[in-house]
Amino acid sequence: MATEISKKTNIRLNTAKRSALNFHFYTLPWVLGFLCFTLGPMIYSLYLSFTDAKMGSGGKFVGFKNYITMFTTDDLFFKSLGNTAVYALVSISLGLLFSFLLACLLNCRLKGVGIFRTLYYLPSVISGVSTILLWGWIFNPSYGLLNYALSLLGIEGPGWLSDPNWAMGAIIIMSFYSIGGNMIIFLAGLQDIPQELYECAALDGAGLFARTFRITLPMISPVLLFNLIMGIIGGLQVFNQPYILTQGGPKYSTYTYVMHLFANAFQYFKVGYGASLAWILFLITLFFSMIVIRTSSYWVFYSGGDD
Repeated sequence: MATEISKKTNIRLNTAKRSALNFHFYTLPWVLGFLCFTLGPMIYSLYLSFTDAKMGSGGKFVGFKNYITMFTTDDLFFKSLGNTAVYALVSISLGLLFSFLLACLLNCRLKGVGIFRTLYYLPSVISGVSTILLWGWIFNPSYGLLNYALSLLGIEGPGWLSDPNWAMGAIIIMSFYSIGGNMIIFLAGLQDIPQELYECAALDGAGLFARTFRITLPMISPVLLFNLIMGIIGGLQVFNQPYILTQGGPKYSTYTYVMHLFANAFQYFKVGYGASLAWILFLITLFFSMIVIRTSSYWVFYSGGDD
């Protein structure tokens, strides 16, 4: 009897060792990749941010000089930060609103609704330089599709990308073409809501407004939290659209923070200063993300938990 118990114990131990060995074996590529391609470069860039390194040279340690320069003598730092803040605030808030409303429309059980879901999601899949150039043609003041449509209504369209008062608005409008990703996530959250909740609310006389704010929004609040966090991360890193279409102009009206970082690091070859700009962006993104996460306990509802 004792021998059988000992054999079973040894078998369990061997199984546990094999499971642990398999775990370490299969996670080793990810760990090595994280150390070599993420953590290592981050630590090195932190070191570079305290040096006056140029492209191709290590530079010397200068302490907090890059950060002091950033906040005292670099006028484009605050200009680019302000432009990025405006873009992020408007594009994130309106993007979440439009993607939610679109998801509500596509959540209806209508014939052929799958086709419309595909059509609305497709632009977020094919987004890239070609799509940005297409938007540049749409915003062209002379032969662009948008100004042509406005002319049919008797409205003279502005110089979207050439007017400092309209350029950032055009970049924000352009960001809405990729709301299909958020829409799909919202749609998944909406389809996970039990229909019995709506039926009970309807029996109690709750209208559309009450059902939306009492059932729909609380039930999809985790999805809203995810989309908001991803929106903050993406919005603060906007680069492709203004860089390709306006190069930050006119009059620096679309000059974003990442464009400033790119210009210093890869055009002026001030790698140390560019690294310090990158770390400030990281801290700003972390700060706002942590605020959202910390306050989520007041407005995010998890149906399977105690909150």
